[in-house]
Amino acid sequence: MRINSQIRARDVRVISPEGEQLGIMSIKDALRAAQELDLDLVEVAPNARPPVCRIMDYGKYKYEQTKRQKEARKKQKIVSIKEVRMSPKIEEHDFQVKLRNAERFLKEGNKVKVSVRFRGREVVHSDLARDMLLQMAKDIEHIAKIDRQPAIEGRQMIMILSPKQD
Repeated sequence: MRINSQIRARDVRVISPEGEQLGIMSIKDALRAAQELDLDLVEVAPNARPPVCRIMDYGKYKYEQTKRQKEARKKQKIVSIKEVRMSPKIEEHDFQVKLRNAERFLKEGNKVKVSVRFRGREVVHSDLARDMLLQMAKDIEHIAKIDRQPAIEGRQMIMILSPKQD
């Protein structure tokens, strides 16, 4: 944002501190009006014809902007990706443990990357891994949706789940 003498336009549309339009005036007259009120002339819409400037306390305005940005950052939810790793020869009980972990991560609001690692020639049985991943997605479909379908990447098959928005 340009303020006071940084404004390059010859004529500007001026808005008072209360929000009422003072009309189009030369930059010198606008700066004089701002100085009489001990405030700054701030260019708020530089692309308009003529540019729109507002008479305000720039320091106070900047302070409020940073305060608003901090509030917005506080309200933002940081979504991280948690990983659940399995092998294609996983036993039923171990599968249930991994399923509960994935469910817990999803309830916390995180995305879950479910991966099945292949060792040696296990990659030949990728259909078993795909079925296992789809079974996991089916078992927790009440709280999750599939972001990325199961796909092989190198020596592992990966599926990404994200929590459902109610």
